[in-house]
This record gives sequence, structure tokens and C-alpha cells, in this order.
Amino acid sequence: MQEIFDYIDDHWEKAISDLKRLCRQPSISAQSKGMAEMARLTAQLLKEYTVSPKLLPVPGSSFPVVYGEIKGQSPVTLLFYNHYDVQPPEPLELWTTKPFEPALREGKLFARGVADNKGDIAARLLALRAFLKVRGRLPISVKFVIEGEEEIGSPHLAKFVEQNKRLLKANACIWECGGMNWKNQPTVSLGVKGILYVQLETRGASVDVHSSMGTIVPNPAWRLVWALASLKDMDENIRIAGFYDQVRPPTSQETKAVKAMQSDEEEIKESLGLKKFVKGVTGFDYRSRHILEPVLNICGMESGYTGPGSKTVLPCLAHAKLDFRLVPDQRPDDILSKLRKHLDSHGFEDITISPATEGENPSRTPIDSRFVSIVAQAAREVYGMEPAIIPSMAGSGPMYSFTDTLGLPTALIGVSYAGSRPHAPDEHIRIADFILGAKHIAVLLERMASDWRPARK
Repeated sequence: MQEIFDYIDDHWEKAISDLKRLCRQPSISAQSKGMAEMARLTAQLLKEYTVSPKLLPVPGSSFPVVYGEIKGQSPVTLLFYNHYDVQPPEPLELWTTKPFEPALREGKLFARGVADNKGDIAARLLALRAFLKVRGRLPISVKFVIEGEEEIGSPHLAKFVEQNKRLLKANACIWECGGMNWKNQPTVSLGVKGILYVQLETRGASVDVHSSMGTIVPNPAWRLVWALASLKDMDENIRIAGFYDQVRPPTSQETKAVKAMQSDEEEIKESLGLKKFVKGVTGFDYRSRHILEPVLNICGMESGYTGPGSKTVLPCLAHAKLDFRLVPDQRPDDILSKLRKHLDSHGFEDITISPATEGENPSRTPIDSRFVSIVAQAAREVYGMEPAIIPSMAGSGPMYSFTDTLGLPTALIGVSYAGSRPHAPDEHIRIADFILGAKHIAVLLERMASDWRPARK
């Protein structure tokens, strides 16, 4: 592998130049900004790296999947899942440099989407090129699925995957993101939480009225507050009947992995300006709660007048946006049904629920999967240390279509680190992590060729 590593060390600057090309092109799915241009640019870059690309339509979506494949010496096939869309860059005033003008400073590359997720695309392509230039062929076959709706919940990807099972056939999958934790230890994550995102809305009078009318006119803001208070108690327990019924207890291996994780509590608290976490959790309880438990979050609320000064008004409308982060084996449609029943049974039949999307199922690859062992061993060879095995990341994504529909063991590794600030101003990656991430992919390809054993039928 040394020749492969040497190539990566000698050519990472070209890969960073290509990454800058990707980051200069805005691709904001929430605003439909630059998406067609980004899809074409991504396909062009794959072609430049000798990956045969196709722009495949996605049923119900305006944004195609960029598909690519390249044959290797072995019939073993690794599928890379990535996305070419990014989060909106606002607030713009909090960026040190413009979000779509990539800036290299102090060994870091700053740009919107550089960590989530364009940096991983570029690093994976660099690993492929290293093999092609040094050996002439890849050790295994590779496929890419790069979608354009991840940042808006991938509402149409499940149908695309279902309709393209044969095209996407592979042995395993590397997910979009990952990297180094606060201790500069490489991480291998094995799952994502599911998500159900909803808006609750309640109405009162036909128009806003004088607040003195509060004696006789119902206030939808109070209705909403009371409804929200019924969903969760002050000990953080979700009070929706049956909410926890389908929660699958963690395996002994998952519990052991969480216990083995190094503590990042002080770094997290310092980065967020906190003195303590919810319920005062520390140690294993903190990690277990964050990784293995579901949660209900209020994302935003709006009603009445919220501008400067006073305005004595009784609002006619109130709404709140909520998200549920779900764990195996919870399902978004089941939780949505239970939420409706909860509101009705507590006297809030008037409150409407508007699901923004159909939601995403949780997904988790077993720790004892042979693929996990191969990914972890590749990390040891590249980073010179034991990686942190994390049963699930706290965020969500469309992984269920790959682990369950396609049946692929899936792991998250990448080029970011705990301070990369994805979704936030001054998003960035460290160049050193980019180089190591490319080498991790290279060793993984080599080990898949020699160590992969097909499952027994």
C-alpha cells in the first residue's frame, strides 16, 4: 500500500482543487438553487476520475441521482452513498469568508458543503485515482449513488432504491460522512436515527384581536403551549401512549461499544457554552442517551407579535415545528398515528398536524458484521490507533433503504472532525483529515478484495 499512500500524499492538492470546484457551485436543495448545475458538475468530475456516470431521474423529484460505477479486479462491490446538495448558508454575516468561495487557511478548507458532504466525494475519488494510476485497476468494483435531496429529508430516494435494486446491487456500503472525534480518534459509526418532522397548528378568531378580548376569545398560543406541555414531562419522558413500545433494546455489543467510547463531554459543553447536559447526565448515561435513545424536540414556535416594543394583541394563529428522532424499531407512520391519538385524547382535536415529509426509518448495522471488522482494521492501519465504534450517529438519513431494502452492511467514515461545523457558518475540514480519509478508503478497498467473504446461503 505504500505506493498508493505516496500517490495520495503527492496528489492531494489536485483533489482539493477539484473539491473547490464542487464547493464553488451552490447546490441548495431547500431553495432549488444551483441543483441542475451541481448534478452535471458532479457527473463531470466522476468522469474525469474514470468513473462512468449517469444522471438518473428520481420519481417525484426534480433533482436526479448521480450514479457512477467502475469495475475492479474482484467481483466484490462497494457502494458509496453521498449527496451533492447542501444546507442554506445563512446567516451570511457569521461567515469569515463567503460560503461559496472556498478559502484555505491554517491547514483548513472553509466552504458550505465542504464537510457535508462534498469533501467525502473528493476524498473517495482520490483513493480510486491512486489505484488506477499506480496499479492500473481497482482491487474491487465500486458504485456511487450521489443524491440531491438529503438535506431536505430524501423524500423520494426510497422509491428510487426500490426501483433500482439490480443496478445498486453490492456487498456493502460506505455512508456519506464521518471522521475524527474531539479526541482526534477516527470513528466508525454504524447507523442513523429515524426522523418524523411535523408542524402543529391551531387557530382561534378569524383575525388578531385586542388582547383585552382574552377574557372571552380563545387564544391559540395558549392552546399550543398546553398541547406541547402534554407531550413531554419535566423529566424528559415522552408521554405519548405507546411511544416506547417498539424501541429495540441495545445489544450487549452495542452497550459495550458505548461504554468503551472516550469521553467528549467537556469539549461538547465548552463548544456549546453549557454547564451541564439534560438531566445532568454524564459518562455512560450521557453517551447512551445521546446515541441509543429517541427524543422529541421543538424546533421552532411562532404566534402573534414578536417584534421590538409592545403590541397588545391576541393572535389568531399559533404553530410549532417538532421533530422526533427515532431508534430501531420505531416507525415514523406509527409515531404520527400515536401523536394524533394523543392530541385527540387530551382535548386537542382542533390542532392540525402537517407532516413535512413521510419521515425516515432508523437503521443500524450489527457490530459483529464482517464488514465492520474490515472497516475498523483499515482504520487501525491508516490512523495507527483503535477507532471508536459507534452504534449509531445521533442524526438521521435515508440509510434504511440501503441496509434493509438492499441488505447492505453500512458504515459511516469520512474526512470531517468534531469541530467541522456542518450546517453552520464557517463549515470546514482539515486538510490532514482529508488525506487520511482518502487513505482509509484506499486500505478498505484493498482489504475488501482480500478479506471479504460472501454470506452463506
